[in-house]
Amino acid sequence: MLDIGWGEMFLIGLVALIVVGPKDLPALFRTAGNFMGKARGMAREFQRSMEQAANEAGVSEMSESLRAIDRGLDNATGNARKFAQSMTSPKPAAVPDPAAPAPAPARAEGAPTPDPSAPETTVAPREATAAAGEQEAGRGPAA
Repeated sequence: MLDIGWGEMFLIGLVALIVVGPKDLPALFRTAGNFMGKARGMAREFQRSMEQAANEAGVSEMSESLRAIDRGLDNATGNARKFAQSMTSPKPAAVPDPAAPAPAPARAEGAPTPDPSAPETTVAPREATAAAGEQEAGRGPAA
């Protein structure tokens, strides 16, 4: 409002004391206080009427919708920034975890689904089966 410091207020009071006199000084300050109170009341009423006119015109709804749009743009900008950073940052090479179980072999289309309650059996490759058969027959080299 008014940018008056303590030194300036002291100077104004001293001049008022000299000009008005010590008898009429309290009445002067009372009148000045009443004037300031009325001026503040008028300013407050003016501000209320301006806010009411803005609300009636729909300014508050428009400002709220603009804030919502701004929040949406902030979210979209943040998502785009994250995506750009993920695309430009180097990706580490995929290292298989030795403790992880091996992936299940692909099943041929139309092949029967294995029974989970059946005991687990392993099928040896053809070469190993043929070599085992030759060893039993005594024809192949013993390993």
